[in-house]
Amino acid sequence: MRNSKSGKYLFFLLAAIVLVSSTAYSAEYANPQLLVTTADIEKNIGKWIVLDCRDTKSITDEKTGEVLNGYNDGHIPGAITLGGDCSKVLREKETSTVFKDEKKYEQILGDAGINSDKTVVVYGDTPRITHATVGFWIFEYLGQKDVRFLNGGIKAWESAGKQYDIAITKLSPVKYVVRIQKNRIATTEEVLKIAKGEIKGPQIIDSRTSAEYAGTDIKAKRGGHIPNCVLNVSHTETYDKKTGTIKSMDELEKLYGKLDKNKRVIPHCQTGTRSTLTYLIFRLMGFKDPANYDDSWIIWGNDENLPVEK
Repeated sequence: MRNSKSGKYLFFLLAAIVLVSSTAYSAEYANPQLLVTTADIEKNIGKWIVLDCRDTKSITDEKTGEVLNGYNDGHIPGAITLGGDCSKVLREKETSTVFKDEKKYEQILGDAGINSDKTVVVYGDTPRITHATVGFWIFEYLGQKDVRFLNGGIKAWESAGKQYDIAITKLSPVKYVVRIQKNRIATTEEVLKIAKGEIKGPQIIDSRTSAEYAGTDIKAKRGGHIPNCVLNVSHTETYDKKTGTIKSMDELEKLYGKLDKNKRVIPHCQTGTRSTLTYLIFRLMGFKDPANYDDSWIIWGNDENLPVEK
């Protein structure tokens, strides 16, 4: 009887050690500070600028029919809005690419009271998570001193039992200083050299669906993918579709572990929107030189002078 009890004790002891060990040695993000929690925001109210990247009014999701609330329906207390969806306000309407005129950013962000030397936290909701990651990437491209992402977005705030605010928050206008970080964006000229094999090293990543990559789901004049693309991972594989939270480092390593973090990595999609989430993922994982291909397939697939593979 004593041996039986000793055996059970030893079994549970070993199980506990394995559990603790697996928890202790799980990988951490290389740049964990880029993701913030609702508690972080509460601690820094008045210090951080919190930007709601959703539409101002509620809209109906075209795919699901779900009504998605906007800023005016309730937001994190103290959060500001740019007057619309960040992925639209901060980009050219016709092409969904960044403004070529830096003064437009200085005016939009300065009028919103955003100081380029302060911490900016962007957030959205789960169905429109990439609208917030567009904001994250563009702020880094503009040289914002410190930009972060609320993990889980507005749903995380709600799940924590926090109250919404419906009062519109407006900050006093300031002078926004643009300091373009050219390495954060990849041009069609650069990607073409990689596709032709003229430049070795940079890694092109396709953030679209497998059907888009294969050329069976065509959203331009031509379907297929960019030659010398090394990996196709849909942006939807990088976060929990119910909670909107980014997957763990261990899970992300399973998706992107074969890539070289010391080499330039260039994600793209249809309009350079979904790929901004992949860009955030690469920043979290510690890739040294990530860049979003802003033109993406809407430019590449419609230009018959550019090479395509299926």
